[in-house]
Amino acid sequence: MTRSETTKLLSKLTEKHINPNDDSRIYWAKEITFDYATTHAIRVDYMQFKPINNTVSGIEKGDFYCFEVKSSVDDFHSKNGHNFIGDFNYYVMPEDVYNAVEAEIPYGIGVYIPTTKMNELRVIRYARRNRVRKRSLAEMLFMMYRSAARDICKIRRKKAQEAAE
Repeated sequence: MTRSETTKLLSKLTEKHINPNDDSRIYWAKEITFDYATTHAIRVDYMQFKPINNTVSGIEKGDFYCFEVKSSVDDFHSKNGHNFIGDFNYYVMPEDVYNAVEAEIPYGIGVYIPTTKMNELRVIRYARRNRVRKRSLAEMLFMMYRSAARDICKIRRKKAQEAAE
């Protein structure tokens, strides 16, 4: 399997893990960019927000889960994509990549790998809570919203283009 194919598979499995039933009450987005148009912009591959409940206080006490997809050892060693700004942070990678880089994974960062059937993810290392969130709740929710809205626009444009053909 090529690196591109591995990345696509891991991304598909991550989306299935985050929202297995396509539930609109699951709050998530992909390719979330922070500090856009600056020299230190970062992009998180996937982010999920889990409020305690739908009250103001339940939302404010909610947790952000960040997932970084790493398809190869070279990908892991690249300077890109180690943007752990969530309350719980995970790598998603093939088992052979995990075995090669296990000692390099920072304390507190969790890891998901595909099952042997390659149809879902399983956790092999749980994330520990990041005690201090460096970004505000409002900023993180807004950036998630912006990324999700971008993806909705892409889907609408694609449907309009298909209808026009």
